[in-house]
Amino acid sequence: MSYEIKTGNKQENSILWTGDFYNEGTGSGDIFDTLKEECGVFGVFGHPEAASMSYYGLHALQHRGEESAGICVADGRDFHYHRGMGLVKEVFDKDKIASLIGNMSIGHVRYSTSGDSRLANAQPLVFKYRDGDLAIATNGNIVNEPLIRKQLEQSGSIFQTTSDTEVLAHLIARSQKEFVEATKDALRQLVGGFAFLLMTNDKLIVASDTHGLRPLVMGRVGEAYVFASESCALEVIGAQFVRDIEPGELLVLDRNGFQEDRFAEPQRKALCAMEYIYFARPDSDLNGSNLHSARKRMGSRMALEAFVDADIVTGVPDSSISAAIGYAEQTGIPYELGLIKNKYTGRTFIQPSQELREQGVKMKLSAVRRVVEGQRVVMIDDSIVRGTTSRRIVNLLREAGATEVHVRITSPPFKNPCFYGIDTPDRRELIASYKTVEEMREEINADSLAFLTPEGLIQSIGGYNSGDYKGGLCLSCFDNDYPTQVDFGGEEKDGCSC
Repeated sequence: MSYEIKTGNKQENSILWTGDFYNEGTGSGDIFDTLKEECGVFGVFGHPEAASMSYYGLHALQHRGEESAGICVADGRDFHYHRGMGLVKEVFDKDKIASLIGNMSIGHVRYSTSGDSRLANAQPLVFKYRDGDLAIATNGNIVNEPLIRKQLEQSGSIFQTTSDTEVLAHLIARSQKEFVEATKDALRQLVGGFAFLLMTNDKLIVASDTHGLRPLVMGRVGEAYVFASESCALEVIGAQFVRDIEPGELLVLDRNGFQEDRFAEPQRKALCAMEYIYFARPDSDLNGSNLHSARKRMGSRMALEAFVDADIVTGVPDSSISAAIGYAEQTGIPYELGLIKNKYTGRTFIQPSQELREQGVKMKLSAVRRVVEGQRVVMIDDSIVRGTTSRRIVNLLREAGATEVHVRITSPPFKNPCFYGIDTPDRRELIASYKTVEEMREEINADSLAFLTPEGLIQSIGGYNSGDYKGGLCLSCFDNDYPTQVDFGGEEKDGCSC
């Protein structure tokens, strides 16, 4: 089986995989330069329309991955699956969904982790091993994967991919224990942030890392169970939210029913703070906190910490709209739609060069001249990474006639790379790691610049009420305090390899 791919103006035939199952990855290098969530996962157990439910669930998680999508379904005997490049609605049609027969499924949407955008990156990955078929969908990053891979290779394992997922599959396959215990042993060897959905011909296993770094929730539709990266995916299929998957937890669903178990004791709870700040949809709930409400509180707290007199408040769409409303309500300054997003363009990081990135901002956003002209504007945004996008947006407002542009960021300065599933630039390229706030203000051409304090962020999310360390959040990208070991003799890697 071969698939044709196009590279630039040159067309070539390339064998991406052979046989019945796909089992190839393309690496974890990344040429993009701003915050990027890697993927979303969705699983169904015990519903005759598992494929259709996964389709709608993945559609709700589309913001977590716009490059590729895939669904694998089990009917108790065989796997049926389909993956493709593009949006969920582009990858699947009525006929493809109808061909995915079974009452158990896992699905995945993802962004690229390398400049080579190919079908070979799409998940779920599907493997054959001694006990049958195995499919895995994951969100996150295994920090010690290079070290484990090297040890497995030295003991005779032959790898065909560069994906973290294959490491987990090898660890499971090499174990002499039955599947569930083998999976527990394999997961205990992993360090990092991950949310896994694993499916065999007759089982669905759900697991979260011991710190709960990547979000994963459970819901019910009648007698069926559903699992998703965000609760918004439950709403779209009419599922009732049950609870978040706990750190170190492992759930087993099979013909014997639903079993709550764990592969390890929970460690310091540390859900990624950027989920609240930027990645998750505003209609999702994480750890009992609604994202829209939390972001409004961030904006309100920002107004208390760094008030500036102005004529209007506007938010950078879409993730900063809620915070801008909160800032406006707290200050009494009118909220206006000063920036409009073109919904038919992707996020700016998909552009491979600096020139195209800046042009991408122009295509993505427009300033509303009649709203901002002659006005002092408070521009609310969620983060500053390199500063190039922020500078372009500030200049858009100035070109539209804004007399002043004051930038308020509803997160602390982003100074450190993420090792748990967000692709970030090298620390030396993060503007906050080498410039002061005043220097950053000059760089982005703003009249003033202020960031939300860590305390303000935790308070806004409601974390202090939980009694957990740092409100149960991972703030390592802000304070360099990583919840796990990240140095494995130079073998560690950041970003995401899902």
